Amino acid sequence: TIVADTELMMTLAKVLQKWLPDGKRLRPVEVVKEYEKTIVDELDLTREAANGMQLGRNFEGSEALYVPTIYSDYCRANVLVMERIYGIPISNIEALIAQNTNLRILAERGVEVFFTQVFRDSFFHADMHPGNIFVSREHPENPQYIAIDFGIVGTLNQEDKRYLAENFIAFFNRDYRKVAQLHADSGWVPSDTNIDEFEVAIRTVCEPIFQKPLAEISFGNVLVQLFNTARRFNMVVQPQLVLLQKTLLYVEGLGRQLYPQLDLWQTAKPFLENWLREQIGVKAMFTKVKANLPFWSEKLPEMPDLLYDTLKQVKRFPEKQQQANLALLQQHARAQKALHFSIVGATLVIVSAIVPLYDVHWTVPACIGLTGMMCWFAAWWKGRKAPE
Repeated sequence: TIVADTELMMTLAKVLQKWLPDGKRLRPVEVVKEYEKTIVDELDLTREAANGMQLGRNFEGSEALYVPTIYSDYCRANVLVMERIYGIPISNIEALIAQNTNLRILAERGVEVFFTQVFRDSFFHADMHPGNIFVSREHPENPQYIAIDFGIVGTLNQEDKRYLAENFIAFFNRDYRKVAQLHADSGWVPSDTNIDEFEVAIRTVCEPIFQKPLAEISFGNVLVQLFNTARRFNMVVQPQLVLLQKTLLYVEGLGRQLYPQLDLWQTAKPFLENWLREQIGVKAMFTKVKANLPFWSEKLPEMPDLLYDTLKQVKRFPEKQQQANLALLQQHARAQKALHFSIVGATLVIVSAIVPLYDVHWTVPACIGLTGMMCWFAAWWKGRKAPE
């Protein structure tokens, strides 16, 4: 059923991409391919088990999120066996209030868990709707999430993570110029985009939502305005970010439901700033050097030979360059000769066709035509001859 449905979706996506004015920018074919990969993977419960175990390792010992134990020995492609959990559905606000759950901490931890998964681990639960999220009954004053259903997870590469983090921080700091420039640098908008106009458009959409609690922010309205801005500036849809955008909307919905006064910006900003410092600061440099030391120590004995070979190649480079230039000149000369022979041959053939109109012996046009054919053959021969 899923294969049939995705084939139909792909057919429609190809039609839309070809005929819709925004088809190329919205990239519906790539989006459907990403969706197909996600939903087909979701059918394999051994993959879901592996996702759950990975997420559990990432949050082992965490006070914010608990991941049930997966019993992999009993899992198959169509069977998933995991620890039974006892919790309150995140949508049951009455039960959470009845046990005196600290909803402010719970809402803030939801934001922290999301950004930790995305930026620290680059491995996030991408199906965080209320049916998959529970709250532990233990320690309501220090509440802990419990997550299930790991069929859909998302990942981001290092470049996308860095651009996203810098965009978020610039957004939180109301540095709309940097947001616009980052979009151009990442290729999300065309390189010839007018940055000044793009900055003004982003400010117009984003400025009204600052310094407001979550309850007063209409994310639906903000998204509509952002989509209109994207259309105006030919912003290309990024299929690898679709899952992330969907998950962020889930997190926003949970936060609004739990604690409408949540300051989403102040909760997320310190985390992102700390992550960026770890990625691009002095500490990050030493961490990367330390991680690469085993590789470098393995390759170090080869360095003298590599250096010698490189210097030898550099020394021979002018000679090779001269040989290449000479070969190019010879090839050009052959092409010129071939062109000359072709012109002469064509002229002689035309003359051989005209001469019989006059009172001459048949051998004259025959000789002229034969000479023209020989010129053509010479042109072909010189043209096919490979450079030395």
